[in-house]
Amino acid sequence: MAAAVRIVWKTVPSTASSRYAASGISLNGVGIPFPQFSFIHKPRVTSQKRLASHFTFQPDPPPSEFGSTQKMNLFQAVSSAMDNTLANDPTAVIFGEDVAFGGVFRCTVGLRDKYGKDRVFNTPLCEQGIVGFGIGIAATGATAIAEIQFADYIFPAFDQIVNEAAKYRYRSGNMFDCGRLTIRAPWGCVGHGSLYHSQSPEAYFAHTSGLKVVVPRGPVQAKGLLLSCIKDNNPCIFFEPKILYRAAVEQVPVDSYYIPLSQAEVLQEGSDVTLVAWGTQVHVLKEVANMAQEKLGVSCEIIDLKTILPWDSDTVCKEECFLNLEAPIARVCGYDTPFPHIFEPFYIPDKWKCLEAVKKMLNY
Repeated sequence: MAAAVRIVWKTVPSTASSRYAASGISLNGVGIPFPQFSFIHKPRVTSQKRLASHFTFQPDPPPSEFGSTQKMNLFQAVSSAMDNTLANDPTAVIFGEDVAFGGVFRCTVGLRDKYGKDRVFNTPLCEQGIVGFGIGIAATGATAIAEIQFADYIFPAFDQIVNEAAKYRYRSGNMFDCGRLTIRAPWGCVGHGSLYHSQSPEAYFAHTSGLKVVVPRGPVQAKGLLLSCIKDNNPCIFFEPKILYRAAVEQVPVDSYYIPLSQAEVLQEGSDVTLVAWGTQVHVLKEVANMAQEKLGVSCEIIDLKTILPWDSDTVCKEECFLNLEAPIARVCGYDTPFPHIFEPFYIPDKWKCLEAVKKMLNY
């Protein structure tokens, strides 16, 4: 599944329809290569590069309120958050498949050497066991950071997460809880992950009371939100956009800081259309907003939801919303199929699909 976005149409300029009628999108603009077949020998032509990256990362301004900063990409920001946690919390432990040597995406590099094999250690290849162990150690009062190697691998642990972690506090009448459990997992597509390495499974957990589900858009957000998840007294799932691990670089505070959970952020004010997204898709919608302004004369508001559960309905709905909508809410996402490989450019909710949804609203 690809990450979804929601587009809320609020008001339409009177001339929008004429602007839409005058605008158009060529297939070439989608950036998808079309094969050519011929039985006549021709010199070899280099094919167009696959659409591996369907967006341009736009960094946040360097924060000034959290002290000195350092240039970090997203995986380094995640590592920095865990480093701060291990340094400040003697009960904190990190565990998962291959985390001892740094993990597949290098998020735990150097932490075992710095803090010891009793605090950063490998587990068997058993996601159910990883989360089950995390529930147990968190129930003792320790801080547990469990890594699922890919978000796609989280499903064997579904029962432990949904039926145990989320309900632990409630089944004991708050006598016991596993609120110090944070589950990290690389999330989303990268352009070549296909069926088992490209999924965005947050929707499965968004309907589970007792959990918090978070997806950051960049390094600054990743560190602050992860530290908030680790500190939170509820079990949290923290999905990390793996396409941003190296592509996203920002000035990130070196010391610990906390970004509130369940608090969406309005990244751009707008008067006509509200665009809501999380994670990687935030950067797609920034481009959509620029295209809508240039091509359609439409002003778009952009909201980064950040926390999927519990989501910040007040920020999304505080302005002209459901009683004032002039078109139905549009959901732009992947198709209702498993994530393909060679057809990923057709599958992902890129800026052209999102712009088309805006155009349909103008003509509603």
